[in-house]
Amino acid sequence: MADSRADFRLFWYVCALMTIGVVMSYSLSSYTVLLYHYGELHFFAREFVSAIIGILLMWMLAQIAPEKYFLKFGFLLFFLSFIMMLLMPFLPESLATSAGGAKRWIRLPFISIAPSEFFKIGFVFFLAWSFSRKFTTQNKKRTIGQEILVVLPYIAVFLIAVLLIAVMQNDLGQVILLALTLVVMLIAAGGSAGLFGILLLAASVVTTIFITISPHRILRLKLWWANAQDSILALLPQKVGDVLRVDNLPEPYQIYHATNAIYNGGMFGSGLGNGTIKLGFLSEVHTDMVLAGITEEFGFIGLSVCVVLMMLVVFRIFKNANRVQNDVYYLFCVGIAMLIGVSFIMNALGVAGLIPLKGIAVPFLSYGGSSMIANSLAIGLVLSLSQKAQYHKS
Repeated sequence: MADSRADFRLFWYVCALMTIGVVMSYSLSSYTVLLYHYGELHFFAREFVSAIIGILLMWMLAQIAPEKYFLKFGFLLFFLSFIMMLLMPFLPESLATSAGGAKRWIRLPFISIAPSEFFKIGFVFFLAWSFSRKFTTQNKKRTIGQEILVVLPYIAVFLIAVLLIAVMQNDLGQVILLALTLVVMLIAAGGSAGLFGILLLAASVVTTIFITISPHRILRLKLWWANAQDSILALLPQKVGDVLRVDNLPEPYQIYHATNAIYNGGMFGSGLGNGTIKLGFLSEVHTDMVLAGITEEFGFIGLSVCVVLMMLVVFRIFKNANRVQNDVYYLFCVGIAMLIGVSFIMNALGVAGLIPLKGIAVPFLSYGGSSMIANSLAIGLVLSLSQKAQYHKS
């Protein structure tokens, strides 16, 4: 049977999200533009160009034959992004842009690149390729100990990623995202429930350690608890609540203004450009707080449109995963669906004050050229693989 065409429903859903992201990069950046004396269209123009590059990238990748180019492209992406991550700490300030005391962007003519955004996609490819060789192609029963021995090399690679991202770039949120993706991909590849439990426990321990040794992460946790403790403790017996209650916590400034913006948005919002959260109450609303900005200006209806579009994107990726015969293709699609879906969920829960803020961008909606292009690259590869989505995975 001849190959099917690429899944262009997925393509158009992503384009719709991109359009919303570009429009909001203009509306929500109005105060930041004045603060830093940029041109009125500074952020809009950059995001618009990134979206055009992303659309062209998706379209071109959707045309290529995956059996010829997917593995080559995946390895190239993984190793190049890995090398860039290794070089980041040693680059001079003239080439590397810092944020929060850590070098995160490589400055090139006309563009700055965040290697970590591309490394996430390369890491998913590496796991898909490796797990397909170690698990799905070897249908034999293993003990928990044997499974752990098989997965140890990938844990080592992940720990290197932890060092590069959580330590050198001070970005624990991305590490948590990669850890969840790794565990789900491992289960999708045939790992046992016991292995899932062990890895989840290990990830929880490592996350706890990184939180407790970092003052700014402890502060984030305190800010979250200051906002959430009344709601949570109301569900517990009073004696337990009295023990867990912490007084004199710092004011949860970001969460307070984000939730206030969501409340003010109501059902239909204040209208494009009429929001107030962007007027200096929060810095750079067009990035990590974009969902709060969208809800304030377009209300619950606008937020619902974004949620539905994101769900459709993730659904289409999983649908393609379940309709390819190749295990590498299947696992790669699962990993990309996890990256996009979990990023959205973590950001939404953080903005709503349900979990501590992690600094995770919303795919295709948050401002950021590297994020836009890297996610477009991932979708483009999924579109390429979708040409093989003819049969249900046996």
